[in-house]
Amino acid sequence: MNQSHIITAFSAIALIVAPHCLAQGTLADYERADNFGKQTSGKVFNDRVTPNWTGNGAEFWYRARTGLEQHHFYRVNPDRGERVDAFDHLALAKKLADFTGTQVSADNLPFQSIEFVENGAKITFTANGSSFKFQLADGTLTETKPAASDNGTTVKILPAIRAAVSNGDDTEVSFVNRTDKTIFIYWLGSAANPTPYGSIEPGERLEQHTFAGHVWLARDKEGTTLGVFEAIASPGLAVVDGSWKPGRPENSPRRRYRDRNRNRTEVESPDGKWRAAVLEHNVTLTEIESGESTQLSDTGTETDPFLPRIYWSPDSRHLVVIQERKEPKRVVHIVESSPNDALQPKLQSFDYVKPGDPLDHPRPRLFAIESKQQIPIDDSLFANPWELSDFHWSLDSSQFSFLYNERGHRILRLVGVNAEDGTAASLIEEAPETFVCYSSKSYNHPLDASNEVIWMSERDGWNHLYLFDSRTGALKNQITSGEWVVRGVDRIDPEKRQIWFQAGGIYPEQDPYHIHYCRVDFDGTNLVRLTEGDGTHDIEYSPDHSHFVDTYSRVDLPPVTELRRTSDGSKVMDLGTADASELIATGWQMPERFVAKGRDGKTDIWGVIYKPSTFDPEQRYPVIEKIYAGPHSSHVPKRFSSNGASMAELGFIIVQIDGMGTSNRSKAFHDVCWQNLGDAGFPDRVLWIKAAAESRPWMDLSRVGIYGGSAGGQNAMRALIAHHDFYRVAVADCGCHDNRMDKIWWNEQWMGYPVGKHYAASSNVDQAHRLDGKLMLIVGELDRNVDPASTMQVADALIKADKDFDLVVIPGAGHGAAATPYGKRRQRDFFVRNLLGVEPRHTP
Repeated sequence: MNQSHIITAFSAIALIVAPHCLAQGTLADYERADNFGKQTSGKVFNDRVTPNWTGNGAEFWYRARTGLEQHHFYRVNPDRGERVDAFDHLALAKKLADFTGTQVSADNLPFQSIEFVENGAKITFTANGSSFKFQLADGTLTETKPAASDNGTTVKILPAIRAAVSNGDDTEVSFVNRTDKTIFIYWLGSAANPTPYGSIEPGERLEQHTFAGHVWLARDKEGTTLGVFEAIASPGLAVVDGSWKPGRPENSPRRRYRDRNRNRTEVESPDGKWRAAVLEHNVTLTEIESGESTQLSDTGTETDPFLPRIYWSPDSRHLVVIQERKEPKRVVHIVESSPNDALQPKLQSFDYVKPGDPLDHPRPRLFAIESKQQIPIDDSLFANPWELSDFHWSLDSSQFSFLYNERGHRILRLVGVNAEDGTAASLIEEAPETFVCYSSKSYNHPLDASNEVIWMSERDGWNHLYLFDSRTGALKNQITSGEWVVRGVDRIDPEKRQIWFQAGGIYPEQDPYHIHYCRVDFDGTNLVRLTEGDGTHDIEYSPDHSHFVDTYSRVDLPPVTELRRTSDGSKVMDLGTADASELIATGWQMPERFVAKGRDGKTDIWGVIYKPSTFDPEQRYPVIEKIYAGPHSSHVPKRFSSNGASMAELGFIIVQIDGMGTSNRSKAFHDVCWQNLGDAGFPDRVLWIKAAAESRPWMDLSRVGIYGGSAGGQNAMRALIAHHDFYRVAVADCGCHDNRMDKIWWNEQWMGYPVGKHYAASSNVDQAHRLDGKLMLIVGELDRNVDPASTMQVADALIKADKDFDLVVIPGAGHGAAATPYGKRRQRDFFVRNLLGVEPRHTP
């Protein structure tokens, strides 16, 4: 990827500086920042327990890192609450040394995985390219057959392409190209539309910031998939070496309801007598025994076709097929100025629908098989769809239902349609004054045997679960309640009538963003909080769900791992507490959690403070906020990580804050973003930083900067537009500076439809004349996530307003251009010059 020679316009004039007594922004500081990850990585031990359950699920083994180049294998019996060595490490080391003729340490055996075989009497493993079997009773070691070694990937390898299922803490993935050709890396925000993030030459690597749960794709130039990877909470390695093989797609735990018939061009009836298919844009019904076909519809055309979305009633008497009127798609054009394989520029064009654009219009069509006639359906309850989904027939075939998400996202409705006469009724409806957060707070789970549906709603001001009658839409009972939120549903047990779910804020004395795991009965009784430690939790159940391994941590608490019972959440035993002493010995500073009241004087605002490893409490440091105020989630890290903030090493205090308008709190907290993305929680952020500085005199609030990418880029520039009395320097990377210019789903979710004056009020383009302070804009010319024209339009507005600013355009870069080596260096230099008042990389 060509990242050389950047256009820079309008450099800063004055430096925002204050006297400082220590060297900052020096060459040594830059080198320390560049090597920060290498210096801190791998220096926390006993931090992870990954249970590997035996075949019958009665026991599990795990490998623990006990020191630098040291590890140990343990075997755990949950029923007995017993942990022992998985085998005699010293005896195996001696046997392996005798076999290979090399020195083998019992504390660093040359393999990472084992398997118990022959009823647990032996283990098998691979080492040095060979496979072995070790007899536990007498210590006999025998060679079996050669095996390929692990390629070193530490992130999760997925068998197939899928979108992310969660949006966790900040993390990092290092992609390594061990093939003999150039590979291309894509982010799978949508499985159907991968977003390019860069290329890697053979033997090279790419460090990519991401979030735990995000999915990444590696392809070659021909488009062949070479690997699919899911980021984990800790920094990980994704090795692309040609060994990846496709498999069956995983089921997403967040999927509300699986549409098994989507995109099937023909579907056989449940009784096996009929086959329905879409041919020449219309629906054809074929009697399987005779082969006789009948065309059921004649209204399908090229611009209004029937789709291969076919739904049979269980009794095979009725059929639903979706017809969808097509609308022209907006096309965005970008120019690749400096392609690697050509001298002349290349034009790239792709579909990119923006807020206010016309949308395809789906409608359900109901057919009676006996009469071979269409039954009209009144569409007044679903006249303006953003999406129609979750089509489902009742077991008795009396009605089908579907989820109607109205464009603008102010109505989410479960519609029921009578199979005999096509009468439509609203069964369940969400119609808040602001918006329905369908993208992360929607759950619709039918229970066919009992004619019920489990439904997610914020109707009482908090995100909770409800039980409804699926035939009438009558509310049976609220399942969960209280001033806390359901963060996700993990499992439904219809037989025991229980729900296993994740919750935030369920312990009032803890950080409300901490994830805890719970179970509750359908009627709302017998709520069991399975986890309790003061931190955010990740758990893994035993195969029979009788036990689970629970690991929790905070940014200021290394991971703690326990074995617990699912019956009542009680603890069976401790499995380990992470040791971070080696990390702290490097000078790494433990992040500080801080909470202060928001703009209303009542609501707690949570954030984190990062200090440099050279921190001196007697000195004064500029403060830089790393911002991302996207309403789709909350963004302040909650899990322990050695990552920290490398920017702090240059001589800054870095803060991250979740202000009002972000998710995972109350409905009122989230509603602040509604038609008001320009707010970005700034009133809360400023109060939080000021409150933190009251007890931390080393935070110099006369020198405050801010940076962010994507939505964070919009936020960073907004700071200098609306709050330039506090923020003085900003770097905005690939910002969606005008929400009318960005992708439709994300922006209409929060800004609504139709497009109105509120879009202009939140637009950095329309408000550019108000900017005051030092601004750097960074953009990749090949950004397919956010139209790069958004940055160029805000630059145009700044020029027309005669404002000074820096513009960095990176040829060949995609979304997140500030993460490229050049972009990262320019961003750092900008803050060093304008907040520290020195030339970057100087020698004191």
